[in-house]
Amino acid sequence: MEDNKRMEESSLQLPADGQLDEKAEAVLKKVDKESASRKLAGPVKKIFFIACVLVSCYHLYTAAFGPPVTLVHRSLHVSMMLALCFIMYPFSKKSDLAKPTFFDWLLVVLSFSAPAYIYTDYLGVVERAGNANQTDMVMATLVVLVLEASRRVSGNALSILSLVFIAYGLYGRSMPGMFMHRGYDWTSLSNHFFANTEGIYGTSVSVAASYIFLFILFGCVMQKSGMGQFFNDMALALAGHTKGGPAKVSVIASGFLGSINGSAVANVVTTGAFTIPLMKKTGYSKEFAGAVESAASVGGQLLPPIMGAAAFIMAEMLSVKYSSIIVWAAVPALLYYLGIIIQVQLRASKDGLVGLPKEQLPKTGEVLKRQGHLLLPVFFLLYMLFFSGTTVIYSAVLTILVTILVSWVKRETRMTASDLVDALADGAKQTVSVAIACACVGIIIGVSSKTGFGLTMANTIISLGDTSILFTLVFTMITCMILGMGLPSIPAYIITASIAAPALAKLGIAPAAAHMFSFYYAMFANLTPPVALASFAAAGLSGGDPMKTGIASVKLAIAGFIVPFMFVYAPQLMLINTTLVEGTTVALTGCLGVFLIAVAVEGYFLAPVSLLLRAVTAVGALMLIKPGVDTDVVGIAVLAVLYFFQRRKAASAAA
Repeated sequence: MEDNKRMEESSLQLPADGQLDEKAEAVLKKVDKESASRKLAGPVKKIFFIACVLVSCYHLYTAAFGPPVTLVHRSLHVSMMLALCFIMYPFSKKSDLAKPTFFDWLLVVLSFSAPAYIYTDYLGVVERAGNANQTDMVMATLVVLVLEASRRVSGNALSILSLVFIAYGLYGRSMPGMFMHRGYDWTSLSNHFFANTEGIYGTSVSVAASYIFLFILFGCVMQKSGMGQFFNDMALALAGHTKGGPAKVSVIASGFLGSINGSAVANVVTTGAFTIPLMKKTGYSKEFAGAVESAASVGGQLLPPIMGAAAFIMAEMLSVKYSSIIVWAAVPALLYYLGIIIQVQLRASKDGLVGLPKEQLPKTGEVLKRQGHLLLPVFFLLYMLFFSGTTVIYSAVLTILVTILVSWVKRETRMTASDLVDALADGAKQTVSVAIACACVGIIIGVSSKTGFGLTMANTIISLGDTSILFTLVFTMITCMILGMGLPSIPAYIITASIAAPALAKLGIAPAAAHMFSFYYAMFANLTPPVALASFAAAGLSGGDPMKTGIASVKLAIAGFIVPFMFVYAPQLMLINTTLVEGTTVALTGCLGVFLIAVAVEGYFLAPVSLLLRAVTAVGALMLIKPGVDTDVVGIAVLAVLYFFQRRKAASAAA
């Protein structure tokens, strides 16, 4: 009992139930549009809460017993998300932040007109697709509700991009060169968004209405059971006392939480609220502390098993099992985090930074004894996905139930009825931003499919690369990062994968590697200036310069920028069509390459590294990244030279 009490007193706490302090909340609202929601009060708050619980219950019911026909289910899902959005998010900063206006309630009512119309005349809507009548056109014009909701939730970027694509669909005849197409009138274009599964009610909304909603709800249930604090305590117990410990705690905790919550910016302010002050107290600079948190938070979306819900979209687009995505993503994600950890260690060694006192930290055994049972739902989920043979949706529903039951094993983690209802409400609220983004990106995908824009862009990228795989990869990387600027992770991936992945596939690159390549660089748009939302949020918490924090974030994530090139040239890294020996060899040489990259960036290993040796080290890293016995031998030779020179330099300095 005394040990547990001491542990609770010494453990550094995450914000309870996701509640942030005033500074973190202010930073989140400033940087992340999704967080600028109303603070409802009075009867409206109760009505909204009940509505959220009912929305979650609907999705649980349809997951367990099957949904209605496709268009009805997807349109109803979008309408529920639209209605919640117009209640949650104000029209502007000057709007009433305590309750919705009459205009908001009008939009709520209009949100349900589309599914009501589709439900009452389902066969007619489907049969008239492409030959809409006047009522169809009026209903399809309600696409503006999706654009307005996206503007409120995510800011202007995605809505403006959607409007640009709509203009491209309408005025294609006036476009220059290869981008010219026949052009479509508004009736044809809007009906394409509304009356089939290639527009708003397409693949992205299908995934949002099933997998994404359930796994966000799963994350909310886990948080209510104390999983967030468990990750925090485990990270502190494992790494808090080591050299530069707080930075490693940030990396570990942000990685785990980022995989579940799917929002890099929200993850930055949630874990960064306690890790960034610790890093600064230990001796890290403001910019480096912010960079560690932002790089680790963005990487959470690359980390299986949940990957911020983007894995479900990828599985659907590639028509593969979700478990395959987990396998493909595992080694690259570990290399990414290994690169950050190594740089953190090198920086701590270079600056002489120490860890936190052990007496202030929880012990690993005590944490596992008190909260280790919370890992059971994660293991159960992995078992269901890999070995049970059941669907992902059914696995998610069962895992939610198992999480609730497991929380009852210990009194400290036991969920009450109130906790469960709160989790249901939180699940619906947290899904709104993702679902709206998925609906809005359906407009872009719809225009691309109708006009052939995706194929045109693929041909353009290939022509710019002049049939060279390396140049094509570079142009694809730039395209993905530009398209991902200012966008939430899921729409950023969907857009980049729809436009850039076909270009890579045309050059014979495995579709899995092409999609993962697009996904990585779409995520890194959150780190790279000039629009680096995660880096800027971290800078707001650390008090550092935003641009310098962004540059430091890129340096920390440098392994992640190179890893996608690794698995394109060596698909064995994704464990695709490979033997255990080949996969292990590529992974090990990749680890050595990541180590050399970190040394080249930090300029330190046992002692400061000279500029010339840093350049040689960088070349050796690239040799290890490129598959092949000859290049591996060169890379290992560089590693040996580095060790020899730095060992002598360190010994000389010690003498």
